Amino acid sequence: MVMKRKAKQKSKYLGTRSFGRGNVKNRRGSGNRGGRGNAGRCKHKGTWVAKYDKDYFGKFGFSRPVKKTIVSVVHLYEINRKAVLEKLEKHGSKYTFEFNGRVLATGKVTMPLSIRAASWSKNVEKKLSETGGEISKLAA
Repeated sequence: MVMKRKAKQKSKYLGTRSFGRGNVKNRRGSGNRGGRGNAGRCKHKGTWVAKYDKDYFGKFGFSRPVKKTIVSVVHLYEINRKAVLEKLEKHGSKYTFEFNGRVLATGKVTMPLSIRAASWSKNVEKKLSETGGEISKLAA
C-alpha cells in the first residue's frame, strides 16, 4: 500500500503575485510586522501587551537581598603585637584587651592575654589556653 502525499497549500497561490500576503512590499524586512521580537511593546504593540502579556510592565518575582550587618574584626596577631609593644594594660601577669567585635585566631600568641570580646572563633580559646591566656564575653 502506497501513502498518498497531500499536495502543498502553496500550489493554489502559484501564478499570483503576492502568494496571499497582500501587497508585494509587505514581506520586505521586519517593518511590516512592526519590528523584530519585542520591539514596540511600549508603543504600537501596546494593545497586544495589554491583552496577552499583562505582566510585561512592573516589577515581579524579585525580593531585595537582606543587608548583612558589618562586624568589626581583630586578629590574634594584632593583639599579640600590641602586647609585645606594651600598648595594652597589664593586670598581674596578663595583658588585657577589650573589643566589641569578633576575634579571629590568625597568627601566634606569645604572651598571656586576657581578652573580653563580643564573639570569637573556636580556635581562639585553644591558642590562648596554650600560653596561659583566657577569653570571656563582653557585657552587652
